Amino acid sequence: MLKNKIAIVTGGTRGIGLQIVRTFYQNHAKVVLFGASEESVKKAIQLLQTEGMQVDGYWPNLKDYKEISETISKIKEKYGRIDILVNNAGMSANQKIEETSSEDFDRIMDLNVNAIFYMIKAVVPFMKEQHSGVILNTSSMVSIYGQPSGAGYPTSKFAVNGLTKSLARELAPFQIRVNAVAPGITNTDMVQALPKEMIEPLIQTIPLGRIGETQDIANAFLFLASDLASYVTGEILSVDGAARS
Repeated sequence: MLKNKIAIVTGGTRGIGLQIVRTFYQNHAKVVLFGASEESVKKAIQLLQTEGMQVDGYWPNLKDYKEISETISKIKEKYGRIDILVNNAGMSANQKIEETSSEDFDRIMDLNVNAIFYMIKAVVPFMKEQHSGVILNTSSMVSIYGQPSGAGYPTSKFAVNGLTKSLARELAPFQIRVNAVAPGITNTDMVQALPKEMIEPLIQTIPLGRIGETQDIANAFLFLASDLASYVTGEILSVDGAARS
């Protein structure tokens, strides 16, 4: 579905991001993953190599536009084009408002919103030049109705939705599609670390009767990245087993 496409996936060293990398590769894309550190990137690449996959990797500071821009230029020079950008890197929060410092809030917004803006700003000139491209952002089911604590996280994801919808309209004349995927509770290492008594009640609220798997989320990204979604832009695709209802 992605034959010969050049794809960049931020937050691609673990969890949902790593599964997106796998899925894109299995669909014949050439994948470049971004991670938080050289160590995490090399570890992910080695893991994928044991699975028979060859991917490229970088670890730019996503809070530094200059560093991002230089890295994106290197990728464009190496591969000749950039077809797909997946902005998946992010962080969550669960503190009450009284316990959240301004630094905590800024940290969430820097990674969950500003970094996405920087990444998009860096790739758009190349996508405009080739008059095609797909930009996909990771949102969250809490971007629809919020969460009981950790307000910075849903705030950042509401912003991601606004950025997605606005840029879809702005970039459509250049045949650049912009969408987001809003996962529900997903079986990542972070969720696996939570006590069973915390997870079981949550599962009971999901009409499909289970939490999502990383492959469920990666499949949604694959659809939106592919030509099957050639007339889909400006959408926030919920993948949450109808938990939001």
